Amino acid sequence: MDNIILIAVAAVVGLAIGFAIAKMMEKGKASKTIANAKKEAADIIKEAKKEGESIKKDKIFQAKEKFLELKAEHEKVIINKDKKIGEAEKRTRDKESQVSSELAKNKKLNDQLQERIKEVAYKSDILDKKQSEVEKLHKSQVQQLEVISGLSAEDAKAQLLESLKETAKSDAMAYLQNTLEEAKLTAQQEARKIVVNTIQRIGTEEAVENCVSVFNLESDDVKGRIIGREGRNIRALESATGVEIIVDDTPEAIILSCFDSVRREVARLSLHRLVTDGRIHPARIEEVVKKTEKQINEEIAEIGKRTVIDLGIHGLHPELIKAVGRMKYRSSYGQNLLQHSREVAKLCGVMAAELGLNPKIAKRAGLLHDIGKVPMAEVEVETPHAILGMQWAQKYGEKEEVCNAIGAHHDEIEMTTLISPIVQVCDAISGARPGARRQVLDSYIQRLKDLEDIAFGFNGVQKAYAIQAGRELRVIVESEKVNDDKAAELSFEISQKIQTDMTYPGQVKVTVIRETRSVNVAK
Repeated sequence: MDNIILIAVAAVVGLAIGFAIAKMMEKGKASKTIANAKKEAADIIKEAKKEGESIKKDKIFQAKEKFLELKAEHEKVIINKDKKIGEAEKRTRDKESQVSSELAKNKKLNDQLQERIKEVAYKSDILDKKQSEVEKLHKSQVQQLEVISGLSAEDAKAQLLESLKETAKSDAMAYLQNTLEEAKLTAQQEARKIVVNTIQRIGTEEAVENCVSVFNLESDDVKGRIIGREGRNIRALESATGVEIIVDDTPEAIILSCFDSVRREVARLSLHRLVTDGRIHPARIEEVVKKTEKQINEEIAEIGKRTVIDLGIHGLHPELIKAVGRMKYRSSYGQNLLQHSREVAKLCGVMAAELGLNPKIAKRAGLLHDIGKVPMAEVEVETPHAILGMQWAQKYGEKEEVCNAIGAHHDEIEMTTLISPIVQVCDAISGARPGARRQVLDSYIQRLKDLEDIAFGFNGVQKAYAIQAGRELRVIVESEKVNDDKAAELSFEISQKIQTDMTYPGQVKVTVIRETRSVNVAK
């Protein structure tokens, strides 16, 4: 037991001694570590100071270099500014010297001007004095002339003016006549050449359209089927098409009468389908008429497309193309409207090319000039066709020169482009050529009578004859009342009166004939 205690005590003492020895050793190591750390810190601080000094020197050196660069640049800027200031001062000195010289010159000129003003004022006073003397002398001379002639100055002046008026009027008419003759020698030949060449290059057709169509039948037995029981079929057909159907004693034929060519064509094609099919009754008639109308509308659009393609016209609005197609089924004085418009378009294209204008615009205006004759609604019928056509062209985006040519081709608005008179002339050429139109005899005779009446409205006219189908007016005057100069004046005045008061195709030539006869009898 005692041994164990001794061992334990010895172990505790050994542990305590070991712990103390360990502490002492650890303390020695710590002191040594701290000393090493301090030494390393001192070395690091020393190195840092060295490096800081080096960086400081570098930065100071860089700052000095930067300062020197900035200083050099600043000196350059100052030098440039000094140079510019010097140049500006030089220019200012030059301007000052120039202004000084100009002022000296102006002063000299001002002095000269003052001298001239004084001189002019002096001469003006002299002229005023001489003018007053001349006026006094003139008055005395006029008084002497009045005493000698027995007329006052006003009466003499009136007689002189009247004499001068007659002389001037006669000279003016003679000059006008000579000028017109000279213009005709140069301009008329060229104009005739252009018109004749244009007409010769265009093919023409005769007027063949009318207000009735004849539907041929294979036999008269079909007539009864077309009429139907108690006339129901024919009434249904007339109601659906708006065409009067005349069934008379004409063998193997039925007459379709209507002013509208489109309706007549619808009725003719519908009849052809019904007769071919054999089923003719009111319900079938309505069905066939609707199909035929649709077919005609498609055909109208196709005709319009083919027409514009043939004429080389591009970009036309679809509604205007339809209007062009509808012209095939309209006529004017027996002349087919589409054929007339195609003819006018070709004439316009050729004439515009001859005159150095745009032929495409001219052909476009020529084709569309009569689209107002195929109104799209009944309310549009009352509007003149030229104005209506111009409104359509404006609505569907046509150019201003095309719209003006359409609206002005009957002088209902003012012409503003060179295309407008070309369209008017070509329209007259197409309508006035022989065989183009069929005119009613009464209106033709009335036009000739109106021409003669215009001539009889002037003093001195003895006889007047409208000849060559109204294209020439021959006027015979009384030689005692109308002299040669007055005859030329009368011809001009009659032509102007015809232009303003009448509407006519082409042109009217006015010929005034003055005949002087000297008769003696030998006894």
